[in-house]
Amino acid sequence: MRDVDESDPARRQRLTNAAAGALAAMRAGEDDGALDRVAAAVQSTPNSHVDARELMLLLFHECSAMVSALGSGGTTPVKMQVYDDDGHEVPIDEADPPVRTAVRTLLAQVHGDTDGAKAQIEIALTNAAPEEMATLMVQALRWTLRLSEECVSRGLAVPSWVREE
Repeated sequence: MRDVDESDPARRQRLTNAAAGALAAMRAGEDDGALDRVAAAVQSTPNSHVDARELMLLLFHECSAMVSALGSGGTTPVKMQVYDDDGHEVPIDEADPPVRTAVRTLLAQVHGDTDGAKAQIEIALTNAAPEEMATLMVQALRWTLRLSEECVSRGLAVPSWVREE
């Protein structure tokens, strides 16, 4: 997790545990429960803004690693598509703001631009409404789940905290 601040191992473990708990809730179909777990972990600290950023960077970092693993010599490339509320594919610039942020953050991570990923999340944290931040977090959690399932189905490594149920 080199893209995320590792100067405080206890904090890193707390954020990893929060992400793992949120992923378990999502796996159980409890999107609201997942967000509650994230909120509890992030809002319980004096650095809630920083922790929210670090938690999202943790998820997008793992998504990026899984996208890279899936694309490395894989038979099926990873394709990013964005859909509107009616299920029609739309260009990224026409997607809802949190979805645009999620795609741009993931693409920055995949291409090794950690600063660009951090900037995208920081802009969202500074300017987005709470509902938009929730959408961004749910998107990161869903991608982490879907990518991990695909990696497991192809026999690729996935961190234990991502795949634990």
